[in-house]
Amino acid sequence: MEGFVNVDLVVLDIAGTTVQEHGLVYRALADTVEAAGGTPADVGRWMGADKHEAISSMLGRSDVDTEFADFHVRLRKLYAETPPTPLPGVPEAVAQLRSAGVKVALTTGFDRPVVDGLLDVLGWREDVLDAVVCVDDVPAGRPAPYMVFRAMELCGARDVRRVLTAGDTVRDLEAGTNAGAGYVVGVLSGSQTAEELGAVRHTHLLPSVASLPTLLA
Repeated sequence: MEGFVNVDLVVLDIAGTTVQEHGLVYRALADTVEAAGGTPADVGRWMGADKHEAISSMLGRSDVDTEFADFHVRLRKLYAETPPTPLPGVPEAVAQLRSAGVKVALTTGFDRPVVDGLLDVLGWREDVLDAVVCVDDVPAGRPAPYMVFRAMELCGARDVRRVLTAGDTVRDLEAGTNAGAGYVVGVLSGSQTAEELGAVRHTHLLPSVASLPTLLA
């Protein structure tokens, strides 16, 4: 099929952008913080962020390795009870992009052990994606641009103006903007609204990742 001439690489967030995980990561995060004696009232502000950093900030201390391990246990249990699923139209959109020669990478505020388990449940591996970048692969998570740059490195993309980033949180948009991506797309398939996403710099707001092939065509 005819390629999408303006884009070499599409970089997508996971939870709320490509995967419906029912907000379980934030439930596990809140339960972890509460069990450790903290107040998880502002858990929503950590959407798209490094979860270790989120726990550390909400508890007001840096030594949170025990709590981070507890978060992993809680999240695995929740995922076993309610398995994550691809958001509607996402697998088809990813396949369409890749068949047109566009590389597709996932980036996430989850660390590698969580992501490996998630991808195993979904059955998403090398035959579905070109790269997966986790927050523990880079010096800092969103809104820093490093995961976008790492995805470019892994996929051989050399011109950031030919990169599209998409996500359902403000941090996703900030990371795309900080990276200098040609397209910075907010999607409304997660928990943040058009008003919230529209308040930060972006190039497009779309209903979901399923709309990307139409946008690029």
